[in-house]
Amino acid sequence: MRRTALLVSATLLTGLLPFAVAGPASGADDPAPVPVDNFEGEIPFANPPAEGIFTWGSDTDDPPTLELAARGDAPQGEKVLSGTYDISGYGGFTHDFAFDKPAHDWSASKGIRFWWDGRNNGKKVNFELKDGGANGEASELWTTSFTDDWTGWKQLEIPFTDFTYRTDYQPVGGIDQVLGLTEMWGYALTLPVGGADQFAMDGVELYGKADQSLRANVVTDAAVYPVEEGRSAAVKITVATTGSAPIDEPVTVAYETAGGTGESGKDYTPVKGELTFPAGTASGTSRTVTVATLRDKAGENAETVPLKLTVTGAKAPAENPQVVIDAHGLPYLDAKLPVKKRVADLLSRMSLAEKAGQMTQAERGALTTPGDIAAYDLGSLLSGGGSTPTPNTPEAWAKMIDGFQLRAQATRFQIPLIYGVDAVHGHNNLVGATIMPHNIGIGATRDPQVAYEAGKVTAAEVRATGIPWDFAPCLCVTRDERWGRTYESFGEDPALVESMETVIQGLQGAPSGKDLKRNDKVLATAKHFVADGGTEYGSSTTGTYTIDQGITKVTRQELEAVHLAPYQDAVDRGVGTVMPSYSSLDILGDSEGPVKMHADAAMINGVLKDRMGFDGFVISDWQAIDQIPGDYASDVRTSVNAGLDMIMVPYAYKDFHKTLSDEVTAGRISGKRIDDAVSRILTQKFKLGLFEKPYADTSGASAIGSAKHRAVAREAAAESQVLLKNAGGVLPLKKSQKVYVAGSNADDIGNQAGGWTITWQGSSGKITDGTTILEGMRKAGSAVTYSKDASAPTDGHDVGVVVVGETPYAEGIGDVGNGNDLAFSAADRAAVDKVCGAMKCAVLIVSGRPQLVGDQLGDIDALVASWLPGTEGDGVADVLYGKRAFTGQLPLTWPKSEAQLPINVGDSSYDPQFPYGWGLTTLTSVPGGGTSALKALAVAAAVAEKAGSETAGRAIVTKARLLVQQKMGQTITAASAKPFADADHLLLTGRYGQAVAKLTAAYRTV
Repeated sequence: MRRTALLVSATLLTGLLPFAVAGPASGADDPAPVPVDNFEGEIPFANPPAEGIFTWGSDTDDPPTLELAARGDAPQGEKVLSGTYDISGYGGFTHDFAFDKPAHDWSASKGIRFWWDGRNNGKKVNFELKDGGANGEASELWTTSFTDDWTGWKQLEIPFTDFTYRTDYQPVGGIDQVLGLTEMWGYALTLPVGGADQFAMDGVELYGKADQSLRANVVTDAAVYPVEEGRSAAVKITVATTGSAPIDEPVTVAYETAGGTGESGKDYTPVKGELTFPAGTASGTSRTVTVATLRDKAGENAETVPLKLTVTGAKAPAENPQVVIDAHGLPYLDAKLPVKKRVADLLSRMSLAEKAGQMTQAERGALTTPGDIAAYDLGSLLSGGGSTPTPNTPEAWAKMIDGFQLRAQATRFQIPLIYGVDAVHGHNNLVGATIMPHNIGIGATRDPQVAYEAGKVTAAEVRATGIPWDFAPCLCVTRDERWGRTYESFGEDPALVESMETVIQGLQGAPSGKDLKRNDKVLATAKHFVADGGTEYGSSTTGTYTIDQGITKVTRQELEAVHLAPYQDAVDRGVGTVMPSYSSLDILGDSEGPVKMHADAAMINGVLKDRMGFDGFVISDWQAIDQIPGDYASDVRTSVNAGLDMIMVPYAYKDFHKTLSDEVTAGRISGKRIDDAVSRILTQKFKLGLFEKPYADTSGASAIGSAKHRAVAREAAAESQVLLKNAGGVLPLKKSQKVYVAGSNADDIGNQAGGWTITWQGSSGKITDGTTILEGMRKAGSAVTYSKDASAPTDGHDVGVVVVGETPYAEGIGDVGNGNDLAFSAADRAAVDKVCGAMKCAVLIVSGRPQLVGDQLGDIDALVASWLPGTEGDGVADVLYGKRAFTGQLPLTWPKSEAQLPINVGDSSYDPQFPYGWGLTTLTSVPGGGTSALKALAVAAAVAEKAGSETAGRAIVTKARLLVQQKMGQTITAASAKPFADADHLLLTGRYGQAVAKLTAAYRTV
């Protein structure tokens, strides 16, 4: 899915208060202003945790440019902060105070002010304060805005009382949801979207004397209080002050149960009264109001009982709390009934608006207010890549999602949300989680058990944070490594992809879905239906992408054999959801031309649901229906009629909900189609046990990132390593050797984890917990010298290891031609040249796809495709030092040059650097015996094939492969490469005898 990093957009922030326009407003007895930023160079441009000013944005071109510019008209000093911007998603800049120093105390001041150079562009700028928490990136955000509708310098003042708590991106549950001002971590500005412009500001400072009478707030401990019929709800009401000082005037809170769907005297006992917090009451003091509900014998929907609060002397809560009497006594609530009956009963009770809500999925950070979950009857929320709670911990994830589930309890039928994330190689959004090798590495293991165990660990860690749904696995068959999503694929051969679909059972459990209620299983998603891996280079029309989201042009036969095949297996395995691709499908010879997959009824309704028998639900990709030709109503109508059941509309959930309802009312989408979609969604929610247990079961949270889980990832990393060349037996290394380690990816956990790690695009550096390859080597070997750029002296070392490759990227951002290529960087080339010129050397390539080795191959003694091994660099060290043998095989053909692309197993013209299936071993002995041995193995393979013995067949063909590889050595020709690659495909399809025959043919060409 296409994702953004923090999912913050100025257009989402509503109800914000305008700045007061300055002039000197301070009273005569006010203290002198306190400077925050003079922009004379005293505060550097620097990223956290250091103090500094830094930029951010939704993609690479959205962060503004900043400079400290000298200007004769500067309101204060000689310089101002100025910059330019052209923002399509979101972008802005922040001043964070240093994390290793105490937060600042602003509680003595009335507010904050600064000078702004007006452009009179009519655009809104958002200004935020960072209050409380551990640091500037784990604090509450308090916000307001102003409109730039003047020209020239003007000083803007805002009292702290004008800031409102930002609900769309916050520490989980808030720190205290009170602007305390005693622990301030800085401020941020979100700049306008939709057009290039520039800005300048100067002189940020605190002004005035705090007015405590304006700083008292009344808050409740929750907004929703579900309660079983006949029981009582306790509403906790707290008075708190900015600055945490005692209140200096009385605060009264009048309360009264009024309105709602519950009937006074029948469903609850009405309450009315007044609480008084006298002057001098300590900040944080609480009182409790109890609302008693009444029991009757009838089955009923949930009923709401709002508690109206009227506050005098302080700010009232942002919303009145409401008690919710739980739905009860209705058939759909009976867990003993079959799921089908429960679905039918619930569906029969729902309105069109409620059904439309179930088909709507919003990004959690895009909610205008949490109350929208109930107001729009939302069926689902998701976290896009990098959309994480603050702090990013298991506890915070569970608390955040429980808070959203609580809101869903305020709906008539209390249908729980289904929350989804892209956990594509472990729970990759969570700091400290176990990060598995990306799928391309899992495919290299050729071990279905590894795929299963990886899925099992991922499911356990995801579910332990309250998330029941994973947008994985990707069943794409990658046919062109220029694609930025290559590493999300298990490989270029559909047979290999199918063999790795054991991951679905690791995620979901039994194909029947009976295990989905367990606290260590999640609903899986087969994506991206269909043929996303076959997009043609240069066909994409998305931004600067060259291949991702482009057009796949195939014959119907190729479509069936290559791209559709893995989906039938996924359906047979009971996969719960399927996600269509952004790409378009052009079936050659049908005269229809390219059709966006989200609009392809023939494939979704006709093939997936009807022919394949898929009975789960289809979820769209991120804003993907917007790419369908036509207006928005047409996009909605076309996608739903094509078979989409739930639509991922991260920001447009309100528009989608209304448009879908309007289209049904107008008869352009049938009620039958809506009922089918909602039935499919509800079925999975019942199977997951969400109606009985909507909240997080965190009993498995202690296993997140545990030694046991990391051992699984370590084994997967070890098995994924593919030994491409090993002249002179350089590998395995010996503990007695003095090893010189260099290269950009030797000691970088962010690079070895790749994209989709903590954030959508991933990033270099220590972004999460784990072991780098260098750290693993230091634990495995006795004498290791490290010099990233190979600048340290090389004398006195026995062998060098140079770890090179790519930096992280995701999706079309990583397309070759979109600022990327398949060549080593200049620094990596230089490191290889220096180390391999000085000693025997092994080069490890950490990347999401093959890299072009070119003329350096002859100077390299040992070459390893390490792929993106995840957080467990120990696994790489295990094979380097011989603790485990190299057993991995290429899941992709390794090209000689970019001009050969695309190149795949089965091509009529096939002359790669290394063929598909290639993988040397460091086993103590490799089978010998030449043609006579191959003849014997052919007989044994035929017997195994006839008996249907997969274990024996794989072992026999592996022996033959190792024997043939040993003879081929580095003399790989087109004549030997083609039958060699074909043999691996035949092995994966159970044709063991033919596989040995192909290997024998390869042997005879050498």
